[in-house]
Amino acid sequence: MNRSTSRTWIKTAVGLLLTAIMLFPVYWMINVSLTRDQDMRKSPPDLLPVHGTLAGYRTVLDEQLPYLGTSLVIGLGTVVLTVVLSAPAGYALAKLRPRGGGILSFVLLAAQMIPGIIMAMGFYAIYLQLGLLQTVPGLIVADSTLAVPFAVLIFTAFMSGIPGELLQAAKTDGAGPLRTFWSIVLPMSRNAVVTVSLFGFLWSWSDFVFASTLAGGGAHEPITLGIYHYIGNNNQEWNAIMATAVVASLPAAVILVLAQRYVAAGVTAGAVKD
Repeated sequence: MNRSTSRTWIKTAVGLLLTAIMLFPVYWMINVSLTRDQDMRKSPPDLLPVHGTLAGYRTVLDEQLPYLGTSLVIGLGTVVLTVVLSAPAGYALAKLRPRGGGILSFVLLAAQMIPGIIMAMGFYAIYLQLGLLQTVPGLIVADSTLAVPFAVLIFTAFMSGIPGELLQAAKTDGAGPLRTFWSIVLPMSRNAVVTVSLFGFLWSWSDFVFASTLAGGGAHEPITLGIYHYIGNNNQEWNAIMATAVVASLPAAVILVLAQRYVAAGVTAGAVKD
């Protein structure tokens, strides 16, 4: 075995080891979700659910489905609102070059550094006056504020790489800026749309700060609050708690796997110029 092959094997082994370490909490979450209550405090604990049970997952189906449904509605609503707002803004910054565009880009970058709790307090004061507390539309708007600045930067970077000759040809054929955006720019920005949609969904799905501040105690609470309440009320039934966490993680994991190749293209857009 030559030196190059040895290095390759070493790098592969190290990569597998680090991956196993990072994924161990996920494995342990699944293991505990299948463990019986009487085996929960066993010492040493079983590395596999020897006497596995699905009682925790039955509890999830009985108690957590409304929270999951609310999170799904909020996630999809956040995706739609984020794309509707950020795609035209990215097109304007990338191709129309409005006055003050550089300052706007800096403001969008700075907006991502504002702590979420500060934004939540601001939204609370506004929603209290508008009657939007403990409502799904209120959470959708709040979660979109996390995604829109990032989404505009992604769309700007991606659309900057679209050849100007295509836009000039569309203008020659009589297409205005709106028609050019809808018929040419947006279809070519599929990777960016998928990337923005994925991150917007993940941020809204995992949000806890906005949910606890703006929707706590309401009739429509997302799954993050469902898990939080469940831990407080059933802190001895760890298999049910972990089963809830597993079920809550599945939609995000599936979407991430399916959209991986689009995300890779979307986040690297604009990194290399011809």
